[in-house]
Amino acid sequence: MSKTMTALTPKHFLWRTDGAVAVIQLNRPDRKNPLTFDSYAELRDTFRALPYADDVKAVVFLPNGGNFCSGGDVHDIIGPLVAMGMKDLLAFTRMTGDLVKAMLHCNKPIVSAIDGVAVGAGAIIAMASDLRIATPAAQTAFLFNRVGLAGCDMGACAILPRIIGQGRAAELLFTGRAMTAQEGERWGFFNKLVAAEELEQEALALVRRIAAGPAFANGITKTQLNQEWSMSLDQAIEAEAQAQAICMQTQDFERAYRAFVAKQKPVFEGD
Repeated sequence: MSKTMTALTPKHFLWRTDGAVAVIQLNRPDRKNPLTFDSYAELRDTFRALPYADDVKAVVFLPNGGNFCSGGDVHDIIGPLVAMGMKDLLAFTRMTGDLVKAMLHCNKPIVSAIDGVAVGAGAIIAMASDLRIATPAAQTAFLFNRVGLAGCDMGACAILPRIIGQGRAAELLFTGRAMTAQEGERWGFFNKLVAAEELEQEALALVRRIAAGPAFANGITKTQLNQEWSMSLDQAIEAEAQAQAICMQTQDFERAYRAFVAKQKPVFEGD
């Protein structure tokens, strides 16, 4: 059953649509956009709904007020956590992990555009995105170690080494230090660095290009990218054979063929 999300009006973050692109911004720029219990839950629920939204084909996270996200709010989250028992603590950590799982399973490519700080859960949101671009001033830190916690938060020990390598991930997770934008680009965390004044334009251009592609096939690509890490090579090749055969049944595949024959650019509709 399809769902329309163009008119979504979340309470705890900014949401707008640009054609088939959903644009998300955390909206507490005076505090560098920290997350709260409510914004965590609302983001999780939004990404859980996205697989059923035919009007959204890709998502972009943009910074707000010169920063991406400063992680969990010290007063609204960290303080209350200190007073919680194990049952409530586990409910919280599972909820934050559910946001990452929802991002991975939403079937929509996600681009994060990083400026200023992206730390703690902000770094995790960037990590869980499919593509990342940043400004030279971006500072990304998985700073859980610096507040007395393990680096294994919200999938960091599984996902970050896949992006930047085991040794580099281990250093960041054991020390909590900030990864500079230049390191992030060199290590493959960032796909591209751009000037701050060009960041939003570049991010939107990238996500619009993705959204103009074959949406169903892009969803399959995202699924396979995430699932094949746990497959043997033989399993991965077979899974891709099955996935590609499914995509060959789509109207977009036929549209691309007919456009090629007519020497035209295909216009994909996602079916």
